[in-house]
Amino acid sequence: MSKKRILLLSVSAGAGHRRAAEAIRVSALQNNEDLDVCHLDVMNFVTAGFRKIYTDFYIKLVNKAPTLWGYLYHATNEAQSDSTMERLRRSVERLNSRPLLRAIADFAPDAIICTHFLPAEILSRLILKERLYCPVWVQVTDFDLHRMWIHERMSGYFAANDEIAQRMRLSGIAEHQIHVTGIPVMPAFTNHPLREECATDIGLDPTKPTVLLMGGGAGLGGLDKVAGRLLALKVDFQLIVLAGNNAPALKALQTMAPNFSGRLAALGFTDKVERLMACSDLVITKPGGLTTSECLAMGLPMIVNSPIPGQEERNADYLLEQGVALKAYDDLSLSYRLEFLLSHPEKLKAMRLAASALGKPYAARDVIELVLENA
Repeated sequence: MSKKRILLLSVSAGAGHRRAAEAIRVSALQNNEDLDVCHLDVMNFVTAGFRKIYTDFYIKLVNKAPTLWGYLYHATNEAQSDSTMERLRRSVERLNSRPLLRAIADFAPDAIICTHFLPAEILSRLILKERLYCPVWVQVTDFDLHRMWIHERMSGYFAANDEIAQRMRLSGIAEHQIHVTGIPVMPAFTNHPLREECATDIGLDPTKPTVLLMGGGAGLGGLDKVAGRLLALKVDFQLIVLAGNNAPALKALQTMAPNFSGRLAALGFTDKVERLMACSDLVITKPGGLTTSECLAMGLPMIVNSPIPGQEERNADYLLEQGVALKAYDDLSLSYRLEFLLSHPEKLKAMRLAASALGKPYAARDVIELVLENA
């Protein structure tokens, strides 16, 4: 018997869409030996000009002009699908998608899962024109539902929570097509490594309160400055700072680390974030859908900092409503909220319990199982 072929399509406009697709791919291969799973980034199949507009422009916009991005997010959500601008946008997408269509034909999938709305929109038209016959599924990757995620002729939708499922129903998606699975995270976030082992590996005391700072410190100044302000607070805790690929920030953090008596661990890029979360009591992060879902899967409360208008703002609102996060909008509010939580362990414990209850660590597994049942 030939293997079932599952194709995952993401878009590298931010890392979340790719991480969701990778989480599904890894989970599928771990649990099903009779699968052939392929993950393609749609941006690898478009012209350089289209890629620059779609990814580079998006990243610059959210970092340099978040208010403008927020306006565009809400404007496109309200736009009529038959407007001149929308028809023009779809025409440009069609012209830039022909190499992708060839790649899909070459792989000949039994089912396709889209973790971004762009491939879902392209494939919806192919199904209408009877040029694609396999089922296409859509995984929404935020605690919000933008209009551009909604397309006809999809086999099913995976929602982050019940509210998003309700929004899907009100957008015209049939009840039987909607599945509340959560946002997929890597299987590593279900394992919960030992705190003692993970803390010792990076030179920290596993018995002390520990805070993980990630997300670049956007809106709050450089990471070294943020770390210095937090470690000057009148509460005793350890700080892990994840600088990622920001080499200057990492160097600055490592230079200042000896001044804080082993209380600061400065790290660059790692694919073992779950180990840093395992030895943390609280995470300071931007409220992206994937990062916050990883925190929830690990049962970690958050302080979400400077959410950009649009999907991050909606994600932050959801987390605050559920009692798993506080929001910081500048350096003073971040310092105050951190000191408050570390000085009130009962509040932090309540947030941790709420995060554990809210997490969906097996979302990726549930997604692939539903797809296979219908393939």
